[in-house]
Amino acid sequence: MSMRTPLSRTRGLGSAKEGADHFWWQRVTAVANLVLGIFAVALLVSLVGSDYATAKATLASPLVAIMLLLFVLSASYHMKLGMQTIIEDYVHSEGRKMLFIMLNIFYSVFVGLTCVFAILKLSFGA
Repeated sequence: MSMRTPLSRTRGLGSAKEGADHFWWQRVTAVANLVLGIFAVALLVSLVGSDYATAKATLASPLVAIMLLLFVLSASYHMKLGMQTIIEDYVHSEGRKMLFIMLNIFYSVFVGLTCVFAILKLSFGA
C-alpha cells in the first residue's frame, strides 16, 4: 500500500523534503522578530524627542547596532519565507511562480542589504 497521493503518482513527483524546514524557519524567525521587534519599538520610543546627537550616539552603540542588524536580517528572511509560501500556494503557472519567487528573493535581499547598510553607516558615525 502506497502512501503517495494519486496526483503524486501521476506526476512522478514526491515530497520536496523542504516543507518542515520552511515551517520551522518561519516559526523561529517569528519568535526572533517578536523579541527583536519589542527591542526596536522600545528603542524608537526612547528616542522620541531626543536631539540628533543623542540619537546618533545611541545608534552608534555596538549592542544597539547588533540588535537592529539581527532584527533586520530576521525580518527580511521571515518576509521572504512568508511571500514564498503565498506565491507557491496561489500562483499556479510554473513560469510565473518561478519568476515571482526569484523577484521575491531579489526584493528581500535588496531590502535587507539596504537596511544593513543604513544601520552600519549610522553605527560607524558616517
